[in-house]
Amino acid sequence: ASAASIVVFLRTRRYLLFRRSQLLLSLMLPFALQWSLGGFQASSAVCLWAFTSALGAMLFVGGRAAIPWFGAFAALLVLSAIIDSALAERAADIPSGVGRAFFVLNILGVTGTASALLQYFVHAREIEQARSERLLLNVLPAPVAARLKRDQGVIADQFESVTVLFADIAGFTPLAQHLPAAELVELLDGVFARWDVLVADLGLEKIKTIGDAYMVAGGVPLAHDRHVAAVADLALAMGPALDRCAADMGVPLALRIGIDSGPVIAGVIGRTKFIYDLWGDTVNTASRMESHGDEGLIQVTDRARRALEPEFELYERGVIDVKGKGPMTCHVLTGRRDARPASSMRQ
Repeated sequence: ASAASIVVFLRTRRYLLFRRSQLLLSLMLPFALQWSLGGFQASSAVCLWAFTSALGAMLFVGGRAAIPWFGAFAALLVLSAIIDSALAERAADIPSGVGRAFFVLNILGVTGTASALLQYFVHAREIEQARSERLLLNVLPAPVAARLKRDQGVIADQFESVTVLFADIAGFTPLAQHLPAAELVELLDGVFARWDVLVADLGLEKIKTIGDAYMVAGGVPLAHDRHVAAVADLALAMGPALDRCAADMGVPLALRIGIDSGPVIAGVIGRTKFIYDLWGDTVNTASRMESHGDEGLIQVTDRARRALEPEFELYERGVIDVKGKGPMTCHVLTGRRDARPASSMRQ
């Protein structure tokens, strides 16, 4: 019967008919064999194999569609129990040793099939959980993601010493009007991918990207003893990384970077597309340092300069009228005093 079902499928390519016929055969034939042998005892409860029809429906059709098949199995099982005494009167003469052996085979075969199917689903679930975990860690820092899974309440923290960096690719908007979409996305992805590696190497936290702007923080969500120096090392390495991408794509690109250091508030906002973000004067000032800077410069505030001066070379740019802040003395970061590369400063 199964072979005939396969032949029909090969000729008609009607998969739905083939699937139903196979499930129906796996449901009915074990019961038919049990009834012909004389009931539960004489057949070694061979009807157990009919349970595989419900398992097969669960695997190939889905959990909801498997319910009727299990219901049919249960109904046939009850029917078999009702007629078992009548069937036993004309049971086949089967040696007791053979009967016991087939009891073992039937139980082992069905439970083994069920166990293998359960292992498959558990493994598939673990793969999906790992994928979901990776996606979550692409959105949130690992400590914050762990807190979000434990507690659905508001996640908000106050940090007294954090360094914030804003970077913006100068002239990117006019460039976007001339480059094909695929080349534009490839360029931006290549730049951000290189910067992501630098951020990870220096133990910093990428907060977000907005268009061609890139925001990084040091000292959140975990304390970082050298967050000011680490952010400065990142800033010094971002320009050369951008230059390499620009050379590969054959387009002119320049970078503006702003840095400030001080207190911030950090937390998770949103319920569907949530984000880990920072707020406070330090964030706003770092953004102003970038927007009021010139191409190719790393502009820092006076308080960031005081933390950087022992290890880094800076010069005073002068007093600048900063939007929302008024006159501010700004400085430009030019390099390390010991000229060590940023990659050697990994914490």
